[in-house]
Amino acid sequence: MLTFDDNRLASILFGQYGQNLALIERRLNVVAEQRGNQVAIEGSRENCEQAKRVLDGLYQRLRRGDEIVQGDVEGAIRQTLAQGVLFEETPAAAKPGFEQINLRKRPVRARTAAQDAYIRALKRHSLVFGTGPAGTGKTWLAVAQAVHLFERKEVDRIILSRPAVEAGERLGFLPGDMREKVDPYLRPIYDALFDLMDARVVERALQTDEIEIAPLAFMRGRTLANAVVILDEAQNTTSMQMKMFLTRLGENSRMIVTGDPSQVDLPNGQTSGLAEAVALLDGVEGIGHVTFSAEDVVRHELVGRIVAAYDRRDAK
Repeated sequence: MLTFDDNRLASILFGQYGQNLALIERRLNVVAEQRGNQVAIEGSRENCEQAKRVLDGLYQRLRRGDEIVQGDVEGAIRQTLAQGVLFEETPAAAKPGFEQINLRKRPVRARTAAQDAYIRALKRHSLVFGTGPAGTGKTWLAVAQAVHLFERKEVDRIILSRPAVEAGERLGFLPGDMREKVDPYLRPIYDALFDLMDARVVERALQTDEIEIAPLAFMRGRTLANAVVILDEAQNTTSMQMKMFLTRLGENSRMIVTGDPSQVDLPNGQTSGLAEAVALLDGVEGIGHVTFSAEDVVRHELVGRIVAAYDRRDAK
């Protein structure tokens, strides 16, 4: 029986209509019965220990003032499963938790082992490739690391880019200024920015070009110094575009390249610049590459199953 001393926090921990407890039950194969600010857990010793660690860890985060959403519960479960069951008597024997990125608005924590490796790579390398299916947090974590470096004044600006395959990189016929022309293509990155930073700060930074929107076609000839440069949907770059982009890296800059190799929109027979670059630069010092799978999907749990089903079909 677990007892939580703050009834309000216990209610948040268990989730609306007990949805967080229900998720723990499904994922860890236990039965969790709520009684006020208490919860009784039944199952194997191993599974009960894992459920207890998940609930204790999440409760401590609530006590520190952090918010808890269902994705955080899933992340805590995955972290516990990755660490294994620990029956050591001393906390010093416990394995360290997943990495996190500390932002002014709120901390961002890895929810899967691959996300943990990705954050470590982002902190360690000047150029990082993140490849895998949609919903694994590749772009969101890339933006989080860029915001972190920007807030700490380690870089002067954030540059966001994405190949506009649907418009053939010819954006002139679209109405509005450059930002308005590429907004539809960069909406996922905008969403991440506004989620991770105060909206007024984002708007001001966009107006002063501290956050810059730069279509891939407009990168040629530039040297990008003192910046974090994010290239999203990089599977839709050609070989020449990718080489051009990577060679823009300037002094005191970081590059993060994300993409899903299974969703290439290039004409048939054209090689994806992302796939080629990952193969060519494998093992090069200073370059990191993290591959995500369907198991790392952190959206609705059905998304992971959908991705896995398509992967099985493609494997056949």
